[in-house]
Amino acid sequence: MPLQYGIIHHNANKQEMSQNPPRERSAKSNVLWRSSFTLSSTIEASLYPLTVIATLLLVAVYYDDRLGSQYVILAALSFALAFPGDASFHEPPRRILRKMTLSWLMFIGIMSAFGIATGYIYYYPLPVLATWFVATPVVYTAAYFALKSALPRVISMRNYQRTAIIVGRNDIGIRLARQFVDNPYLGTHIIGFFDDRNSARLQAASDRSQADNPLPIPTKGRLCDLTDFIKQNHVETIYIALPMATQPRILHLLDDLRDTTASIYFVPDIFVTDLIQGRLGSVGDMPVVAVCETPFTGFNGIIKRTADIVLSLLILLLLLPVMLILAIGVKLSSPGPVIFKQRRYGLDGKEILVYKFRSMTSCDDGAVIRQATKDDQRITRFGAFMRRTSMDELPQFLNVLQGRMSIVGPRPHAVAHNETYRKLIKGYMVRHKVRPGITGWAQVNGYRGETETVDKMEKRIEYDLEYLRNWSLSLDLWIILKTAIVALKGQNAH
Repeated sequence: MPLQYGIIHHNANKQEMSQNPPRERSAKSNVLWRSSFTLSSTIEASLYPLTVIATLLLVAVYYDDRLGSQYVILAALSFALAFPGDASFHEPPRRILRKMTLSWLMFIGIMSAFGIATGYIYYYPLPVLATWFVATPVVYTAAYFALKSALPRVISMRNYQRTAIIVGRNDIGIRLARQFVDNPYLGTHIIGFFDDRNSARLQAASDRSQADNPLPIPTKGRLCDLTDFIKQNHVETIYIALPMATQPRILHLLDDLRDTTASIYFVPDIFVTDLIQGRLGSVGDMPVVAVCETPFTGFNGIIKRTADIVLSLLILLLLLPVMLILAIGVKLSSPGPVIFKQRRYGLDGKEILVYKFRSMTSCDDGAVIRQATKDDQRITRFGAFMRRTSMDELPQFLNVLQGRMSIVGPRPHAVAHNETYRKLIKGYMVRHKVRPGITGWAQVNGYRGETETVDKMEKRIEYDLEYLRNWSLSLDLWIILKTAIVALKGQNAH
């Protein structure tokens, strides 16, 4: 009999986090590994590439262009570049529109560069390409929201739902069940819990976990009743949410379940901690679970570093005249060096030198550093202008080319501040698992500039860790765009 095993994690703090918009949550931060496809996940992965191809062919037909081999090649390249789509039906509309816009702009840029470099772009009429570029996001948006509206009704039909039970009516099991109840796109119907505890203890656990939102799923029996129940009711999936301290009981349960065809997922209680890039890996033939890991391993690291180098070179070339003018302004505004160098912690907590245009009359880099505040007397008049527009940070693009920093990442703090806050804020040093950034997720969400209280620094760290959990290239591009908007407004810059 086939037996499938998986490990799945649904964030224990999701309800708490959802009360703090605008927080960027991602499905991949909640699921370590998925061993099977659902109807909604299949549509989510294929909708975007199929829309791209369908729109291309419809536009070509509209313009009476012959659908020859050139369109077959373009369709194949487009599918390879667009698959899989990354928009989930449970995400809010604003995030979907943002992800779709950025993905399509990247797609246009890559395809246009490839077409011009190879000369292949000249095989297609310009009106066809222009209309395709404009029409695709419109068609995709319409198709996405139409399917989002229709899918819950389709999935609610029993033919498209998997039946599942949860072993363990505890905090983790109840939170897991809540995910399926609240998200119809998962296509799973939880028909009951199984637990060995007596009714009084089960009621106490349920009351504790469901005080404000009762869960209408019954307890079907004890663990010894599970195998017979599965066979009689054709249960397809089992989620084991028992504490790891009960390992002998879990092993005995798994032995009993070998006589069924149900898929089995283990929801271990180690995942009540807040994972950073949690996922499965292996050391030789031995499986391991990443609890805290950098998002920039393997190919992701190559993508991140390549984007940093390309964008930094482009920005430095475009802004070179502006930087020369700023350097002259700094020199004329007050005595002292043009470039201020300060020690910061970089990747893996190693010290680096960070460059900035000097905006103050003093250059503090000792054991005690006072943060700049509003109306700080140390800031020169020209320095205040640079800080308000973030132009004092422009030399840090040289740090990016040196490999000390990234364009987007947690902002580096002075060494003295790090030594203070690492003792006060749990998880503070985790932000140093990646290169520090010129801008970051915290900065574009209102935590830019002075952090005069521990509470404000804690919120900044929360956003930094959220960035590590949910990194994507499109998120980086979105942060860069929002940084430009925030810099023009001059918010919270002292």
